[in-house]
Amino acid sequence: MNYAPVFAGMRFAVLGLGKAGMPAACALRDMGAQVIVWDDAPGARAAAAGFVVEKPSAVAGRLDGLVLSPGIAHKLPKAHDQAAWALAHGVPVLTDAELLFRAVRGSGSKARFAGITGTNGKSTTTALLAHILDAAGVPNAAGANLGPAALSLPLLPDNGVYVLEMSSYMLERLASLRFDVAVMLNLSPDHLDRHGGMAGYAAAKRAIFARQDAGCVAVVGVDDAPSREMAGWLDEQAARVVRISGVGGATGAQALPGEHNAQNAAAAAAAARALGVDEAAIARAIASFPGLAHRQQEVALREGVHFINDSKATNADAAARAMGCYARFVWIAGGVAKAGGIDDLAPYFMRIEKAFLIGRDGPAFAATLSAHGVENDVAGTLETAVPLAFEAAKANGAGVVLFSPAAASFDQFTNFEARGARFAALAKGGV
Repeated sequence: MNYAPVFAGMRFAVLGLGKAGMPAACALRDMGAQVIVWDDAPGARAAAAGFVVEKPSAVAGRLDGLVLSPGIAHKLPKAHDQAAWALAHGVPVLTDAELLFRAVRGSGSKARFAGITGTNGKSTTTALLAHILDAAGVPNAAGANLGPAALSLPLLPDNGVYVLEMSSYMLERLASLRFDVAVMLNLSPDHLDRHGGMAGYAAAKRAIFARQDAGCVAVVGVDDAPSREMAGWLDEQAARVVRISGVGGATGAQALPGEHNAQNAAAAAAAARALGVDEAAIARAIASFPGLAHRQQEVALREGVHFINDSKATNADAAARAMGCYARFVWIAGGVAKAGGIDDLAPYFMRIEKAFLIGRDGPAFAATLSAHGVENDVAGTLETAVPLAFEAAKANGAGVVLFSPAAASFDQFTNFEARGARFAALAKGGV
């Protein structure tokens, strides 16, 4: 099946030509639109062969939308000048997932949409739901914030399902997309500068349920207070509400340890049920799920020491989920900390045999740990930290080196994937 020229006669500007931007520009062009592209990096502009390269504000005539890469702010903490121009001139600021929905419906497909969000666990849940659908023989395509960009996904038939991981950045740029099944896993402070505080962040996440009607299903985790509050709000909305929890649960799947993964599995199972998959198929698929890279992934076993790559843990709440799975471990953490640093991880500090801190906020993490009597060294880089952690794990018998940074990666790496890949290489004895 091919997309129809649903955007013929329309003009879009695409700002930011990275992972989402270039696929969006190409897809819009293929669907009949006139596309203007811009990136602040000269190299990205030079690579945009075949497109009109121009700032949106310099384009004469009407634009039907500005497709803005998720990492570029359109409001807070400071709007990109081109996004501010678009808002001031009535040009809709959109995400590519919105345009995927329009393209699918405009091409005549009745394929359903499942959206998954939450502070933590959304990538695992997205991949797990797609795995369940695969096992059940349901045509599906997964992407958006995880994996392929939304507009690079294929056109599915009427019985197909789009499984989209949705960040808060993407959710605040939707206009008509309606999720037949929407999942909100959990809420803890994250991206607060971008959303003006916790209330704004929660409002962005809540947008995953926008436009749902009585034929839709809203799946919501209830293991934290902000999510329980959202569940109460959902009870007053049109969609059928399904509450899920991971407390006291276990999946039995090797790739899904801990209560947090029990919650992820419960969410994926609830979504799969809503999409018509039977219980037996769901259970078999969960048991066979291979897991995702950079999410509590064992990448090496050397001299009895297990090296666990949890680079995806870009905040303290995510790190807590990994730390709770091991009785004793040597910890590598650090990077660009979120608000609050690692103060909330204090209940897990007794499990740390020794910590090695890296990145910009490594010294701040070290100060917190020292205040709690946890032995630590500021190693600075993974290249220094990993060998030291290996020796410490052998010396104290901890048996586990846990790389769960509790911080973002962009001080030393392009993204958490690159950071995790470097850890994995070093864990295997690389240089």
